[in-house]
Amino acid sequence: MLKAILWDNDGVLVDTEGLYFQACRETLEPHGVHLSEARFIELFLKASEGLPGIAAEHGMDERALDSARNWRNARYTELLRAGVPVIDGARQVLRQLHGTVRMGIVTSSRREHFEIIHATTGLLGFFDFTLVREDYRHSKPDPEPYLTAMRKNGLSAAECVAIEDSDRGLRAALAAGLRCIVIPQGLTRGLDFTGALRQLTDIRQVPPLIDELLQT
Repeated sequence: MLKAILWDNDGVLVDTEGLYFQACRETLEPHGVHLSEARFIELFLKASEGLPGIAAEHGMDERALDSARNWRNARYTELLRAGVPVIDGARQVLRQLHGTVRMGIVTSSRREHFEIIHATTGLLGFFDFTLVREDYRHSKPDPEPYLTAMRKNGLSAAECVAIEDSDRGLRAALAAGLRCIVIPQGLTRGLDFTGALRQLTDIRQVPPLIDELLQT
């Protein structure tokens, strides 16, 4: 029986992927590295290689990588503070589902960034729990974020469904034994989501599907 929805954050509830891409691209430019959208999707949204993967490709040493990572995080913080839009329809859907089943956010965002994002969204009141990057060791596509969320909240995989927008999020959910609904947005449109329970085009399609799952 369905008891909980485990939501991804970035790209599912809030539109931050473009800002993160911008911060990463600007970080790498002084190092002579052009980060294309295709490369960003490959290294950041499909895998978890990110800056370390690029550093290895371009011969950046550990000191340069640490400096780049710190600059990226600071720049991303700056962009987030300028305001983050909520995904169209997300507030309506969360309000509709609130109280029906337990809901949690399982995100790869660092706590600092997560708190900045949601300082003005008004979304956190809909959730029973949240997990951020500091709450586990290995990020998605590793299943640890979802396994940790379930363990901390006394849930089994059969009692949950995950909602994701990226390839690595889907793989994390499947590896944790979860059913996963995928709603591609922006940079993640066009990726392969084989294995998803359902691929939707709009977050407003979630409640009817949750109703179906509650009846099975």
